[in-house]
Amino acid sequence: MSDPRLRGLAAVTTYLAERGIAFDVVEHPVTNTAVAEARAAGVPADHAAKNVALIDGHRFVLAVVPASHRVDLNKARGVLGRSASLRLATETEISEHAGPFEVGAVPPLGPLLDALEILDGRLLEHDSILFSGGDHRHGVLIDPHDLIEVAQPRIADLCEEGPGRSRR
Repeated sequence: MSDPRLRGLAAVTTYLAERGIAFDVVEHPVTNTAVAEARAAGVPADHAAKNVALIDGHRFVLAVVPASHRVDLNKARGVLGRSASLRLATETEISEHAGPFEVGAVPPLGPLLDALEILDGRLLEHDSILFSGGDHRHGVLIDPHDLIEVAQPRIADLCEEGPGRSRR
């Protein structure tokens, strides 16, 4: 990122614009979950990306899944080739790694956070997806293939099987 002083949405939009990525910013009322953000932005929950922050030893990992699903930690461990040390990050750990972003609104842009990123392939089934814009009032609509270009995530099946729809 060119200017480390940029906060939240400005950091996201600058990062994408500097890389020539097309996107739209969606302003919405304050939301605290990916499902609520999707609803506020008028997007189906399976078209919205939810970040689940993980810690693998000392490494910060973003697992990105549709907001309508839950992360299966065993699948994530398999993708990463890790043992039981992979776990959900605490709010304090997220805050320590979130950089210019609000906790609970970290965008799926691992390179901005020096984070490893894994993305569930279900998100690639859509022409555009919504993700958090770095704060609780903005989302970003983007072609998921452009997200892959700028974030360079590993692509895998990360979701729990069955109806386990997320309440968040």
